[in-house]
Amino acid sequence: MTQGHDPVTPGAGRGAVYSPTARALHWLTVAAVFVMIPLGLAMSYRGNTLDIWDGLTDALYSTHKLLGFTMLWLSAGRLIYRLVHGAPPDEPTLEWWQKAASHLVHWALYGLLLIVPLLGWIGISLFPSLTVFNLFDLPALAAPNEEAAKRVLAVHGWLAILLAFLACGHIGAALFHYVIRKDGVLRRMLPGLK
Repeated sequence: MTQGHDPVTPGAGRGAVYSPTARALHWLTVAAVFVMIPLGLAMSYRGNTLDIWDGLTDALYSTHKLLGFTMLWLSAGRLIYRLVHGAPPDEPTLEWWQKAASHLVHWALYGLLLIVPLLGWIGISLFPSLTVFNLFDLPALAAPNEEAAKRVLAVHGWLAILLAFLACGHIGAALFHYVIRKDGVLRRMLPGLK
């Protein structure tokens, strides 16, 4: 095993896969994003557009806050794991520009997975709206300032949409490599694929 890299299958190129831990963290993050973005859109539409502030809206916001808080720490742990353990070598069939684009998208996703929930936490601190399911409050990161909260939460929302688009592009690229190019890109995260 090379120091600073995840254990990989034999060979430095084709067949190299992410470690079970890296794959588990990846798929947990995927699940969180697939829940968080539609949940955020639904709660915003219900509360801000329809102006319905009832138990269901509160439950949607509480769920979003709790999952966002969890996702922030999951993403931080995932980034630390990646920095400590590295990643398997790039798929050898990729062109240099594909490798560059892949690395750019991966690091942009890591950044957004940290920045988006952190901005959400700052926004609800500024509002303030830190209560989750009327059971507990998240720690405040800033003193209340409703005008600042609106600006921070707007940026949070736009960056969440950017995250969704990047994630869709990432998925599309993985499927392109699996279906069209028939190379080993997707097998790096799903080693059981044929």
